[in-house]
Amino acid sequence: MKKTLCILLLLLGVHPILAQEKEISLKLVETSDIHGRLYPYNFLEKKEASGSLARVYSYVEEKRKIYKDNLILIDNGDIIQGDPTVYYYNFIDTTSTHLCAAIMNYMKYDVANIGNHDIEPSKKVMDRWISNCSFPVLGANILNKETGKPTYKPYIIIEREGVKIAVLGLITPAVPVWLPSNLWQDLDFEDMEKSAKKWMRIIKKEENPDIVIGLFHAGQFDTILGGYKDNASLSVARRVPGFDVILMGHDHTIECKKIVSDMGDTIMVVNPGNNGTALAEVDIKLNMRYGKVEQKTITGAIISADQYHPSEAFLHQFNQAKKGVEAFLDEEIGTFQETLSTRDAYFGSSAFIDFIHMLQLQITGAEISFTSPLAYDTHIKKGSITVADMFKLYKYENLLYTIRLSGKEIKKYLEFSYDMWTNRMKSPKDHLLNLKDPEKNKNNYALKYFSYNFDSAAGLIYTVDVTKRKGKKINIISMADGSPFDENKEYTVVVNSHRGNGGGELLTKGAGIPQEKLKERIITSTNKDIRYYLIQHLRKVKELNPQPFNQWKFIPEDWAAKAAERDYHILFPQE
Repeated sequence: MKKTLCILLLLLGVHPILAQEKEISLKLVETSDIHGRLYPYNFLEKKEASGSLARVYSYVEEKRKIYKDNLILIDNGDIIQGDPTVYYYNFIDTTSTHLCAAIMNYMKYDVANIGNHDIEPSKKVMDRWISNCSFPVLGANILNKETGKPTYKPYIIIEREGVKIAVLGLITPAVPVWLPSNLWQDLDFEDMEKSAKKWMRIIKKEENPDIVIGLFHAGQFDTILGGYKDNASLSVARRVPGFDVILMGHDHTIECKKIVSDMGDTIMVVNPGNNGTALAEVDIKLNMRYGKVEQKTITGAIISADQYHPSEAFLHQFNQAKKGVEAFLDEEIGTFQETLSTRDAYFGSSAFIDFIHMLQLQITGAEISFTSPLAYDTHIKKGSITVADMFKLYKYENLLYTIRLSGKEIKKYLEFSYDMWTNRMKSPKDHLLNLKDPEKNKNNYALKYFSYNFDSAAGLIYTVDVTKRKGKKINIISMADGSPFDENKEYTVVVNSHRGNGGGELLTKGAGIPQEKLKERIITSTNKDIRYYLIQHLRKVKELNPQPFNQWKFIPEDWAAKAAERDYHILFPQE
């Protein structure tokens, strides 16, 4: 038999020894959670920025000289939301090829996955981006609600030197927890493990691949959100046999390690983090014999993209697109008479937050408004205001919901917020804010919890007693117009769509509303994001002098005032 095979190979011009044994080297390169960081440039501050696909491309071009077609470039979702560049191509210039698609095509991506923030601009926007891409965009567990079948391609087969590589794309199924249903109303999101088991059977039977890659827009530590299993990448890897590599994303956490599955298989797991500041690479060496894989050697690494200069060819190719985004952001839409800062929002009623409250109440006609500082530390200087300033004022593309809440639920909501926000003071020397232990704090700031969950209210007169224990700090005195506040009455409350879908758990753990009941509380939803209304309002009014409403305050006032001054300098020591 071997003699016959050797003769056949010689007739075909292939040396038998070469055909028997061969080593093939493949390099997988993963980006994830780019969030519109296409250029190494901060469009709002007008200065150089870390990360970006421009830097990633320099690395890719360097490695392509070595690996050529055996370098497989992969994106793991959350690319078309987060930066003014993608906002412009999502909502302003809707006729050109989407810039994300144009750049990814230029970089020669082989495959991409769908992330939850790719759905956030709307299914219509996402589908336009996908249609502009010259490579497959996956989503095995994004199902058509009517048919139960995948709306997007579930997997692809990539062939290199006779090696078959299967790539299966999955997304966290917790999308309904974060995004309003009008953005995904025709879709269902299947549990990742259930979907992986189903598609692994199909891939093994129909494709018989040499390598199987899980491209999962999910992190590694299981959490349950609204009944959905989020960040299930490792549980899928351990319980579904057949994966060689798991490429993760979603949770912005850099990772590179090997795990052992429940079946005893070793799996390489990587996550490059976010914003293109790093990328994940996986090197696969295959020893082939007679066209079959005899041995696999798989290693991984995290590469800093910031050590690479942005590609000059990339920047030249997309310079006109950059100018278009800059022109949009530089448009003057009005003036502010005073500088606004989120820093004031941590210590009491502030002009920055109350300006958003005012717009939310005006747009919706609600009785009460909840909002928070979405950016930890940002400023809008007095004088001419541009479109770019509205991205500083409101960081995300949230819609506005009006919801029904009882007075009792409103109070519990505020208790939950201020319990995260404030410390319990036992003496005038204690901290006002809930701060991390300075000895253990490795971040750029010392807040124990994220500031975007520090919701205050407008439409109410209330105090926050920082000497009281958890759940007993809030005293609602009246409605803003002086009328009584009734804990047994229902009120119309305006929140952003992230909060209205359970984000931050203020409505669920705080107000005590079951996740599955939140949809029943929604009365109305806007069809445009909050930033759109902020821009339209400024264009109409032209000149504004936002002032704090002073509808709430910390008490005891003398304790709070002194503690606020101390804590301000802890958070912002440069001041």
